[in-house]
Amino acid sequence: MRTLLIADMHLSHETPEINQGFYRYLEQTASGAQALYILGDLFDAWMGDDLLDTPHPLSTVAHDVIRRLHALSEAGTAVYFIHGNRDFLLGERFIHACGATLLPESEQVELQGVPAVILHGDSLCTKDEAYMAFRAQSRSEQWQQQILSLPLEQRLELAKSLRMQSGDANAGKADDIMDVTQDEVVALMERYGVTTMIHGHTHRPKVHDLTVEDVPAKRFVLGDWDNQHGWDVVVEPANERHAEPVLRQFSLDALP
Repeated sequence: MRTLLIADMHLSHETPEINQGFYRYLEQTASGAQALYILGDLFDAWMGDDLLDTPHPLSTVAHDVIRRLHALSEAGTAVYFIHGNRDFLLGERFIHACGATLLPESEQVELQGVPAVILHGDSLCTKDEAYMAFRAQSRSEQWQQQILSLPLEQRLELAKSLRMQSGDANAGKADDIMDVTQDEVVALMERYGVTTMIHGHTHRPKVHDLTVEDVPAKRFVLGDWDNQHGWDVVVEPANERHAEPVLRQFSLDALP
């Protein structure tokens, strides 16, 4: 049974094509997989699990996601989440309803025998000092409690405002500032003692060759999903040869 990793679907009530493509991916591609890792930004914005109790269009999408992920988990596929920069307020209620497991922001895993470190990827963008300052603030328990104490409608408006501010700020930033910092990549791989890293966040899908402690290594960057295409990393069971992760782009109308 193979292992699958995905990120950056950015689901919302305004992305019906991506939503339906994601549902088909779960029912077809992920069916029978050993594990599915969702490496952040499952939703375009998530401002608290109490959304599930609210008659809001995003709540309908969330319940559809829960139903399908729970069915996948019940069928024997282990489902894992890592928070992204858009859905870091996904809580235990949502995770439990999916039959999933929430992982830390970076985690060493064995993917069909391949040791790897997996993460969303925003923590690697250390040159973006403004974002890193916001990231540190928004991951604090105190800040999250303050935000979650606000009425839901106010939180949803705050999320919209933050997205607009982020878009305006990013428009004036150099590309290398918004990409990962190579030294941070190498340092994290050295810390975990691995030569494979898989992440999303940057929306720059590619397999990068690098060197970690004088050993060849690879960094797999997942792409973000759009109305026509999705991205994943698949690791097939190893036979006589060593298992190798593969980065794939696929049509949402012709899933792999």
